[in-house]
Amino acid sequence: MNLSDLRIFLAVARGRSVVAAAAELHLTPSAVSKALRRLEDDLGCALFDRTTRQLVLNAGGDRLVERAQLLLALAEGARADVRGDAAPVDCRIGGPAVLLWDAGPRIARALAAHTGATLRLEALFEDAALGALARGEIGAAVVTGAVTDGRGPVWSADWDTAPLGALVLHLVAGRTHPLVAAHGMGADGACHVPVAQVLVHDFVCPTRSLFCGEGRGGRSDGWRDDALPRRIRYWTDDLHLLSTFVRGGAALAYLPQAALADGEVVPIHLDDCPFTCGETSWLVWDRRTAPGWLVRLAAALAADAAPMPRRDVT
Repeated sequence: MNLSDLRIFLAVARGRSVVAAAAELHLTPSAVSKALRRLEDDLGCALFDRTTRQLVLNAGGDRLVERAQLLLALAEGARADVRGDAAPVDCRIGGPAVLLWDAGPRIARALAAHTGATLRLEALFEDAALGALARGEIGAAVVTGAVTDGRGPVWSADWDTAPLGALVLHLVAGRTHPLVAAHGMGADGACHVPVAQVLVHDFVCPTRSLFCGEGRGGRSDGWRDDALPRRIRYWTDDLHLLSTFVRGGAALAYLPQAALADGEVVPIHLDDCPFTCGETSWLVWDRRTAPGWLVRLAAALAADAAPMPRRDVT
C-alpha cells in the first residue's frame, strides 16, 4: 500500500468515478483503475460496489477513507517538518467568505517569511469547512465562536483552536450615499446620523447567515430587525455584489470591519443606537497532522488577535 494509491483512492471516493478521478489528478482512467486494483489486492478486499453508473464505497472502503486521509496528512506534515524552512508551504484554509475577508490578509502577512508559500482560501460555510478539514481537503478552518463554544454538529476531539480576534459589524454606506452627502464625515472619518434618518433609506442584505448559511431573512447579517425594522430593498448572498450596491450609493449594509478598508465605504455611527453586534473568529486545525509551520502560524495569528468582544450587546 503506497501513498500515491491512497491519494487516487480518495479521489475516486470523492467523485465516485474513475473518469472523474483521472481528470482531477491529470491521470489516465487506466492508471486510476490499476491503482485501485493494486490497493484492493494489497488489502485483500474490494473497496467499492461497482454499478453501471458509479462506484459506491462499501463498508471496507468507508473505513479506509478516514485512515487514508490521516496517513496522507501525516506524510505531508512529516515532509514539511523534515525539510524545515526549505519546505514548500501549501496553506489551504476554508471558512465563510465574511471571515476570510478579514482573516485572509492577516494570514498572508503571517506567511510572508515563507517565500515559497502558497495560500489557498476557499469560501465555505462553517459546517462545510469543518467537513473539509475532517476529510483532509484543507489544513485549517476559520469559524465563529458559536461553533467552537457549542462544538457544532461537525467536531473532533483531535482539533485545536486559536483565537483570531474580534469581528465587529458596522453600518456602512458608499461615499455618494445621500446620508453622507447630507451629514458629511466627522474627524473620525465616520458619518454620524440618528437612527430615525437611517431607517428611511434602502438596505441590501443577504438571505442567509454569512457564517453558517442558515436562512434567516432580514436578520441574516446580524442587524436587529426585531427592534429596528429596516427597509430591505435588495437581497444577495454574494458579498462582492452586496458591497457593489453599497459602494455605488444605492443601499446601506451591515458589514464587518474589513469592509471599511475600501476607500469608497464610510462607516455610519448611530449615536442613539441601542445595540452593537460582534462575533469572535477562530482558527481550527488537526493537532495530529498539522506541520510545525501551521502550528507556528496559528500562534502568530493568536498573538496578533484583536480583543474578543461579547457577541451581542443590548
